[in-house]
Amino acid sequence: MKPIRTLLFLLTIGTLIGCSSQTQNVETELSSPVSVTDIKPLTIRKFINTSGTVYAINEAIMNSETLGRYNLRTNPATGRPFKLGDQVRKGQVIIRLENEEYENGIAIESKKLQLELSEQEYQKQESLYEKGGVTLRELRDAEVSMTSAKYSYETALIQLEKMNITAPFDGVIVELPFYTQNIAVSSGSLMATIMNYSDMYMGINLPEKNLSEVKIGQEVWITNYNIPDDTIVGTVNELSPVVSSETRTFQGKLLIDNPELKLRPGMFVKADIVVTQKDSVIVIPKDVIISGTRGRTVFVVDRNAARERRIETGIENAEQVEVVSGLTVNDQLVTSGYETLRNGSRVNVVR
Repeated sequence: MKPIRTLLFLLTIGTLIGCSSQTQNVETELSSPVSVTDIKPLTIRKFINTSGTVYAINEAIMNSETLGRYNLRTNPATGRPFKLGDQVRKGQVIIRLENEEYENGIAIESKKLQLELSEQEYQKQESLYEKGGVTLRELRDAEVSMTSAKYSYETALIQLEKMNITAPFDGVIVELPFYTQNIAVSSGSLMATIMNYSDMYMGINLPEKNLSEVKIGQEVWITNYNIPDDTIVGTVNELSPVVSSETRTFQGKLLIDNPELKLRPGMFVKADIVVTQKDSVIVIPKDVIISGTRGRTVFVVDRNAARERRIETGIENAEQVEVVSGLTVNDQLVTSGYETLRNGSRVNVVR
């Protein structure tokens, strides 16, 4: 009898241990750790993505218009000769070409004196005409002489200005070939290139399927791998209505605001055109959606239990999707740990 009682005792202990282990397994299974987020109304945008090279809208390539000795001027802002990267103001003389023979040929002082004399003669003839002392023809002849002298003087000023390489707008020196001071340079030599890239543009080519979505005035988000944490705003400025028969694409142009000069001419950038935007809608991450034979579903937490919700979606982008039905504001959406859940599974929210 003793061996039988011992066997019964061992069977009882084994049964209890098995039940305890099974209970622990069930409890572990029914208390899956998950992270959740409270659903709030958000804004979602749909993008069309493209890429390309950005260019400065304002660029001036300045060549010498006359023979002269090269004289690089001093930048008043630095006290040193102008150099690459220097900021310049409209009207600043960057380089002066010295050529006494050319200046003497212009005879600027002589033309200025001729203008003064012709103006005095015209005023004299005008006074006499009012008193009847000269004819209208004589007054007109004096006016013609004065006008000719004025044009001659203004032309001389223009010719003299050709000896100065002057900034046509506010900008930055981006090209400045080296010449030895006082060396003679010929007409047509490259002197400097100035750019103002606070406003930039970018040409785009988009697939034919996007023709109905992209509109002039739409906002564009510009990013570059050198400035990954900054988004620069642009707009769609021009669109061609013609689709290329060879590439099946249509052309456009983006204008980009670059007031902090973060973008540089020649950079290769990514452009996200905002073609649709919805505000105050339910938006969830795309990676929490489970696609199956019953459609698209997600899990929410209700009273420490996972509840499967079938959802209908609207617009979406690379990371987010709009939910038009199946979820409500303040639902607790499971964002991690959903892979092993079943409808009704007990969960432990760890946030």
